[in-house]
Amino acid sequence: MSQRALFYECFAGIAGDMHLGALIDVGVPAAYLKAELDKLELADEFELVVEPGKKMGITGTQATVRLRDGIDRPHRHLSTIKGILDRAGFAPKVCERAGAMFESIAVAEAKIHGTTVEAIHFHEVGATDSIVDIAGAAIGLDYLDADRVFCGPVELGSGMVRCEHGVMPVPAPATAEILKGAPCRYGGVDGEATTPTGAAILDCAVDQFDAPTGFKATTIGYGVGMKDFRVPNVLRLSLGEVTARIEAETNLEVQCNIDDMTPEAFQPLMDALFATGARDVFLTPIVMKKARPGTRLSVLVDEARLDAVLDELFAGSTTIGVRLHEVAKRMLPRRERTVDTTLGPVRVKVVTLPTGATRWKSEHDDVAALAVRNGLDYLSAKSAVDREIDKALGP
Repeated sequence: MSQRALFYECFAGIAGDMHLGALIDVGVPAAYLKAELDKLELADEFELVVEPGKKMGITGTQATVRLRDGIDRPHRHLSTIKGILDRAGFAPKVCERAGAMFESIAVAEAKIHGTTVEAIHFHEVGATDSIVDIAGAAIGLDYLDADRVFCGPVELGSGMVRCEHGVMPVPAPATAEILKGAPCRYGGVDGEATTPTGAAILDCAVDQFDAPTGFKATTIGYGVGMKDFRVPNVLRLSLGEVTARIEAETNLEVQCNIDDMTPEAFQPLMDALFATGARDVFLTPIVMKKARPGTRLSVLVDEARLDAVLDELFAGSTTIGVRLHEVAKRMLPRRERTVDTTLGPVRVKVVTLPTGATRWKSEHDDVAALAVRNGLDYLSAKSAVDREIDKALGP
């Protein structure tokens, strides 16, 4: 059984305008994108200009968000931007993904500034053109409706960039924070190749930062950027198919035995490890020397995130050393969908069996939150939600 797949190649980085151009070039109708963006209450502030583009012999589509005369660049909070998206009346999946992209930037900025997400006010990213870039990204991705999204290494660039923090080395602080753990390249071009907007798009669109195995491209598009590098300033986006099969993955397993830490301290440590990029974290009761009860902490992580996970592990536990070994995994292909139910939206993990059949599971945290919001016990909420999901997904 094949799955519809999308493959990003960011050899010259990614920015919001490049992404819009690539989406159109790979098959999203420009007229459809413009009609959807016209639903924004900011529609009288901008014009989306779509025209053929070319960089160093590579032809594609150049999409530019032009602000009308007299439009300033106001600072907006995340709640303000989410309100603009909600009032546009986009499809729930579009609104959710666009909101997640802005939240990705807000979380990064909050960490950099040492404040809360609610206190962050966006500068460049809160301007009308950036809202259009991100809303357009979510609209285009929803239109293409890929089951799996892949991305190769992301070029970040080199040199210095001017941002709200002053003049900083490339990448900008928010870009570096958002793409922490993702495979990146540095110095391939002179200047900023990937912007915070581009980084947030990848963060909320990509399922796997790796080239797809057995990918068959049916359509290839190029989004043409505004800069001139020593390589073509274009984003290549390929739409095609991958064959659903058992997937292979290699991780590192980090283990340590702990007998001098209070049990309550393990939960925040596990949460921090997952937030840092661990694939899995689990605890095993063991008996150590002198018959002391202890806990074996096991963490699965890919090599790119190993240093960050080790920093978090040593800071958040009492261990003074760890063991490392490579482990191979075999997994069923999986994707996440959001299903709108009468109680509210619920994320659903769908896996494909080798026979081509599928099975699914509703996200526990979503169901638990909806149970509280609707005044129901968990089991009643899950039963009601699962019935609607089963009907929506079909056989």
